[in-house]
Amino acid sequence: MRLYVLLGILAIGLALLILNHDGGRTMGMDNNDFGRLVTLSAIATMMAAGVLAGRRQFGESVRQAGIWLLLILVLVTGYLYRFDLQDFGNRLTAGLIPGRAVVTTSASGEQILVINKGISGHFETDVTIDGTPIRMMVDTGASSVVLSYEDAMRLGINPDNLVFSIDVSTANGRARAAPVTLREVVIGPIMRGAIRGMVTEEGRLDQSLLGMSFLETLGSIEITRDELRLKD
Repeated sequence: MRLYVLLGILAIGLALLILNHDGGRTMGMDNNDFGRLVTLSAIATMMAAGVLAGRRQFGESVRQAGIWLLLILVLVTGYLYRFDLQDFGNRLTAGLIPGRAVVTTSASGEQILVINKGISGHFETDVTIDGTPIRMMVDTGASSVVLSYEDAMRLGINPDNLVFSIDVSTANGRARAAPVTLREVVIGPIMRGAIRGMVTEEGRLDQSLLGMSFLETLGSIEITRDELRLKD
């Protein structure tokens, strides 16, 4: 009998929604609101039936009903705030693993790549260049992507084919660099091809730099105290 009542509520509600689909309203309510009312009525009927069935153990029935109500509230809350929870999880991951680039979603639905400041005080992250992951420091003061001699060797760049003809300033002083073209530069979901780069002389640069030849292709760059936010 309880099953028939439950199915009857759902069937009547569905029939009314179908009949009033074109009008957009059912019994004076918006169709979406009426659909939610039918769903809640079915749930309430199920819970009430459970309480009545266990009326000889009223206390236990109330306790079970409270548990079901709590579970429903948790599920509804999780659904309503799913994007906020995802954003919180990404931020927590970025905070626990400095340098890891994570994707968050803005209020307007845009994807933003967030990099947290590392222990060194700089924004460092893993960048994949021509299929090889390299730890790089984001540097808006560098005119192009600058590779250390050692990282260039990891990428398979032959030093015999390089012409060190460009004067550059590094943390270790003045040096010379050779121009190169990087086939593919990837950070998180952001991918760019044919990026202008440079390779410094051996021993002249401690860490490769993700410079403006890549950063200028992005939609926006926002730097806060502890976060670097990149928008494709």
